[in-house]
Amino acid sequence: MPAKNQAALDFLLTRRSRPAKTLSAPVPDADTLQMLLTAAARTPDHGKLEPWRFIVLEKSALTRIASAVPVRGAALNLSAEQIAKAQAQYANADLAVVVVSSPVQSDKIPLIEQVYSAGAVCLSLLNAALAAGWGANWLSGWASHDRIFVETELGLTSDESVAGLIHLGTQTSAPPERPRPDIAQITTWLKT
Repeated sequence: MPAKNQAALDFLLTRRSRPAKTLSAPVPDADTLQMLLTAAARTPDHGKLEPWRFIVLEKSALTRIASAVPVRGAALNLSAEQIAKAQAQYANADLAVVVVSSPVQSDKIPLIEQVYSAGAVCLSLLNAALAAGWGANWLSGWASHDRIFVETELGLTSDESVAGLIHLGTQTSAPPERPRPDIAQITTWLKT
């Protein structure tokens, strides 16, 4: 039998994201965030392409981005509710990390594997933050998928996209447990 890391297994079997609206200051400092980003970068990456990058959004950047949401939302004819929800995601945050899917031209590694790698970075960052005792939540939303918004407000290039916004902070309330998947219902065993 292989040696197991019971503490890591217990963490993974009980991990729970913290709703972004329940996170507040203090937030991880630069050294702590550097460690979390380092952990997140240790993710599956076929071909060692590093097809992702990070944008750290501190409070002043989040406030600036929040002020741009209503203008873009109106241009897209979105409802007041959709605009307000997206604006609050930025305005009410104290720290967020944008994980950018940044594909690299490769004859060997398909684009989809590079996109999956960026998604794995999001989960690794989320789990690293939770394991370090911080509250964390992985969000997206219409603004993070709008081409004009991400290029203008986040500086993405035309071939990049947002894999996720990882909100980080101090948890102000414990989230309730939620129903989990029935593994027997979603698993197929092929023996031959």
